Amino acid sequence: MPSSQVFSRMQLESLIARAGTLVGALVLSAGLYGQAAATPSTLGTVTKLDKDAKTLTLKTDAGQEVSVTVDPKASIRRVAPGETDLRNATTIAIADLGMGDRVLARGKQTEQTVNATLIVVMSQGDIAKKQASEQGDWEKRGVQGLAASVSADSVTIDTRTLAGTKQVTITPSANAVIRRYAPDSVKFEDAKPAKLSEIRPKDQVRALGDKTEDGTKIAAAEIVFGTFKTIAGVVLSIDAAANEVRVNDLDTKKPVIVKIIPDSSVKKLQPQIAQAIAQRLHPSDDAAAGGRSGNGPGAGRGGPGGGRDGAGGGRGGFGARGGQGDLSQMLERSPTATLADLKAGDAIVVLSTEGATQGKITAITMLAGVEPILTRPGTREMSLGGWSLNAGGGE
Repeated sequence: MPSSQVFSRMQLESLIARAGTLVGALVLSAGLYGQAAATPSTLGTVTKLDKDAKTLTLKTDAGQEVSVTVDPKASIRRVAPGETDLRNATTIAIADLGMGDRVLARGKQTEQTVNATLIVVMSQGDIAKKQASEQGDWEKRGVQGLAASVSADSVTIDTRTLAGTKQVTITPSANAVIRRYAPDSVKFEDAKPAKLSEIRPKDQVRALGDKTEDGTKIAAAEIVFGTFKTIAGVVLSIDAAANEVRVNDLDTKKPVIVKIIPDSSVKKLQPQIAQAIAQRLHPSDDAAAGGRSGNGPGAGRGGPGGGRDGAGGGRGGFGARGGQGDLSQMLERSPTATLADLKAGDAIVVLSTEGATQGKITAITMLAGVEPILTRPGTREMSLGGWSLNAGGGE
């Protein structure tokens, strides 16, 4: 599954988190390792390592730091991301551990210490290679969009590209994994097993599988779906300590708290990308202006298709042959941003799950640099209008 895209990390949801979950699943299976499943274990990322003293510090996904002492008789095993059988693990020494590795430590423990008799490792390098491989696989064999209709054995989705809307029919393979995202979570491991029949119109659907040559059908090995919404707002304040942004929802005119978690994707559109999307959303305005966008530079007759990079016809751009590129991929390639890059008054668009608390949402994707998209040329008013991140970014 995904680790970092609009649906993220639905968007190719956090590969590192998935890798950690796999390690836990491997070790907790008494059939794979002959220990009682009740033996305590701690999962985290190596932040400190003293190989001579045989100690390390793990930072858990919840942010807690745990000190681990490796027992002299401890078994240290390395598994590859995606491996499902601990018997295929490689025995290594503590000298083979590295900073940033994902580690599950099992043994006698207190709240903040573990005397480990078993260490299971996924190296940072192996995870990065797996992430790159899965990213490439999803770009080639993945599809995402909004559910248009659902039958007993397939779902048809509306996908969006800069060329317009295209329908794709998804048929699960015999052993397809189908899951639904949980409220306030963008993590794949929080998604629950589901049935195809649970998908509803307008749900966001992402699938990975083998496509037909024309791309209108896909036999899916993995399907993940959920109910999401896109809001546009203006930043009122930023609480960096709490990783929260308070915004004024442009549609409801009410304040909303947007929570940023490690799996959230925070991006800032490059100006030429934002201008190109704005031109697609406001073609009549461009025509009235004689082919020039009222939003700023980069809107000549050739529009965004004429340059070499970015929004032009280069390798990661829209392409010079009529804008056939996948908008979700272009958003994914946009520069990563942080809350430090935002300030009061900035406009943002947020894709979120359905929140469990009214007035508070958890961001899957937060997109800054969207003022040209939200502002109708010739006015100072901003609104989301018909634009949405739900199917990759807009009409």
